[in-house]
Amino acid sequence: MKFFLDTADLREIEEAASWGALAGVTTNPSLYARIGGRLSGFPDHIKRICELVDGPVSAESVSLTRADIIRDGRELAALAENVVVKIPTMVEGLAATRVLANEGIAVNMTLCFTVPQAILAARAGARYISPFVGRFDDISEDGLGQLEDIVTAIGNYDFSQDTVKGEQVEVIAASIRSANHVAQAALMGADIATVPFDVLKKMVSHPLTERGLDAFMKDWEKVQNA
Repeated sequence: MKFFLDTADLREIEEAASWGALAGVTTNPSLYARIGGRLSGFPDHIKRICELVDGPVSAESVSLTRADIIRDGRELAALAENVVVKIPTMVEGLAATRVLANEGIAVNMTLCFTVPQAILAARAGARYISPFVGRFDDISEDGLGQLEDIVTAIGNYDFSQDTVKGEQVEVIAASIRSANHVAQAALMGADIATVPFDVLKKMVSHPLTERGLDAFMKDWEKVQNA
């Protein structure tokens, strides 16, 4: 499993990249707004993220019609070679994805919740599909179960003929709220988990690790004082 960071915060990206496990970044309008981003600074901000990350950086279109999404996609893709255009799963998004994929522009189809949506996204040429786990849980439905169904369904078929450069579609477990979400997504075979920085930090921690480290340090102190 690869790990993407779900953020627009440059400090979080720099820190996560220093750990050696960061394979990409996903952003969205909400994440950019959260750091106080402004429209005029958005292109340069995406460029900076792309410089920090040796991997795909998803930047989202904020348009609702296919013509406008295609325009956004072309503009975003022109910012850096590793930009992936993020497009919501909807009719206009599918049509735009097909056009952009035909032009060699990679697409991450987001806000995906069901197997039929995922299959349509793959057939439209999406390079990545992002099923949301936590938002399903928020309405008392089984987000992990839906993710597992999508992973299975996408794995049943070869969609490489539809994607940019003939690459296979990858499933990104999104809307991740806990380290357990990541563990379960990995066990079911999701290709990628995109996680907030707080969740990434929790993935490293465990009480037994901390207890063991504390014991080692106390014993070493005894050795030094002997």
